[in-house]
Amino acid sequence: MTAKTLSDRIRESGTAAKMLQNAATGPYQFPIPPAYTNWMEEARAWRNSAVLLNQSYHMTDLYLRGPDVKKLLERVGINSFANWGRNKAKQLVCVNEDGFVIGDVICLGLEDDESLLIGRPPVCNWVAYQAEISRLDVTTEFDIRSLENPDQPRKLYRYEVQGPRALEILNEVNEGGPLTTKFFNMGEITIAGCKARTLSHGMGGAQGLEIWGPYAEHEKVYDRLMEVGAKYGMLRAGARAYSTAAMESGWIPSPLPAIYSGDAMQAYRDWLPATGFEATTAAGGSFEPEDVSDYYLTPWDLAYHRVIKFDHDFIGRAALEKMVDGPHRVKVTLVWDKEDVLKIFGGLMEAFPGPKLMEMPTGNYAAHPYDQVLLDGELVGLSTYPTYSANERAWISLAMVRADLAEQGTKLSILWGEANGGSGKPHVEEHTQMEVGAEVHPWPIHDASRLTYRKQD
Repeated sequence: MTAKTLSDRIRESGTAAKMLQNAATGPYQFPIPPAYTNWMEEARAWRNSAVLLNQSYHMTDLYLRGPDVKKLLERVGINSFANWGRNKAKQLVCVNEDGFVIGDVICLGLEDDESLLIGRPPVCNWVAYQAEISRLDVTTEFDIRSLENPDQPRKLYRYEVQGPRALEILNEVNEGGPLTTKFFNMGEITIAGCKARTLSHGMGGAQGLEIWGPYAEHEKVYDRLMEVGAKYGMLRAGARAYSTAAMESGWIPSPLPAIYSGDAMQAYRDWLPATGFEATTAAGGSFEPEDVSDYYLTPWDLAYHRVIKFDHDFIGRAALEKMVDGPHRVKVTLVWDKEDVLKIFGGLMEAFPGPKLMEMPTGNYAAHPYDQVLLDGELVGLSTYPTYSANERAWISLAMVRADLAEQGTKLSILWGEANGGSGKPHVEEHTQMEVGAEVHPWPIHDASRLTYRKQD
């Protein structure tokens, strides 16, 4: 019998953990050219000049419309929506009934009764499901990412201009009123006669804007940005450079959604299709639990506890209230030991099988990479998304570790590679495991990014 739902897929695989650990899909893809010039200079541009990132194709968009939009967002979000409305923006974080993270998306207030969610599919799917079962007066409309809907043009283009010269470029192209540049505030811009909306945030310690408007106008806006940007040394970032941005910015882009177990989520698993993201996505790395719930993360693991507001009822509130006093793991950046990384690459010229291949510039080989962080052989945390930073000139990853080990300079190790020569994922070659030394640093690792354009609290 052909599987129709996520529940069917799990039953066919035996367990959810086995399904994820042996899935045929690889890392999350950005459907733009790998590089326009070379990925290293493109990655360096957001620290040294300016960069244009084309975000028009790789994220799922979900439109929410109706008088109960705010009520729906309050139902699903750990964030406060007390002052929600037009031109408000948030990083919406959703958890399950037990307080474990389903994911996060950017949530834009287009109008008082219309919001747009932008991100990887899990949160958009969860919110659409909640809209359906809640009987709130809200309609939903998906604009599916291009990988899953290649023949359908997107409703919106979405560009991001970042770097120390970004605001010079944006002010020169702007034909409208003053730009809104306060962190995570929305505004408007006019480029080449085309009105667009903006969201202010930054990379590389400098202010920049995300810009979006009707897809039919994308070429005019793009051409004008490139024309003016050329004077300031702006480069376009291809998929390879773009894949390194999250680790430098201190954002873990895709925690495994906490939906694969528990009676409370059964109806949702029955609702999700067997062909969807949640049913086909892959988990990889040396952390390979038998119980899928061991993958689940709390808001504290991801440093999202700072947005929890107990000023409204939301799914998972009771569980989070019990978690407040901890203990909690702490998010950090790990800088991988240079000599150990060289041993991994040296293995390419030694007898097969060698250490797990590290693709440049991102070594993650699944959408959800989880490697064990060890201290004297004891599991003390999880490492995610190993990445070569052309700006830091080092391999780094974001991790969550035991709180007493989160101080800068702490020496730990990462178990690199999967057990028993590798899982059943067809894109994972036979290999051997090895430990890689690592040193704890703050997140984001870049001082200006951490201290200037946003502050941790």
